[in-house]
Amino acid sequence: MHRRSFLIAAAGVALSPLAAHAQARTLTPDEEFLLQEISAHNTAIRTMAGRFLQIDGQGQRIEGTFWVSRPNRVRFRYGPPSREEIISQGRGFYVIDRAERTQYAYAQEHVPLRQFLGDEVSLINTDLSDVVLSESHVSVMLSDDSPIGTVQVSLIFDRQTLDLAQWSLIEPSGVETTFSIYDMEKNVEIPNHYFTIDPTYRTVQQ
Repeated sequence: MHRRSFLIAAAGVALSPLAAHAQARTLTPDEEFLLQEISAHNTAIRTMAGRFLQIDGQGQRIEGTFWVSRPNRVRFRYGPPSREEIISQGRGFYVIDRAERTQYAYAQEHVPLRQFLGDEVSLINTDLSDVVLSESHVSVMLSDDSPIGTVQVSLIFDRQTLDLAQWSLIEPSGVETTFSIYDMEKNVEIPNHYFTIDPTYRTVQQ
């Protein structure tokens, strides 16, 4: 199922399983300034829409479409043959199966990347373990808690545009899923109903 890959593990720079024990290091003034710029830039993006590509630990690839509206409203719609969607209305994430007409809730506080979806993005005020700079990208590595334990997260930003381009999430077992976004449009109008859930869908437990 694609939903577990999205919610618990989702490109770019891979982290070693040993990174789970990495300690936060002191940022240089240049790194701190750059992270503040990235945080401010992404906070200013109130809505975005585009395409995504997810690659799981077995190399399975699946594409889809996403919409984000800050704070905390998200919709990821997987392309065929999948009939799944991930929707957040700010009170948790819901996994939707359009074929089965079911939904189940996933606590928002346990979803990696939730800090990036909030009203304000602040990369410095996270469990930051490392920052890696290249000519084209900035990789911000941090740790996050989930129901399966500590997940290692690597956010990859385009150094020129400061936009989020990719992320990697690595489970405690070492399983990695990569997630890339492209064809992104920023500050576009997104109807509220994009983040609603059909009330006739049956609630199931996981």
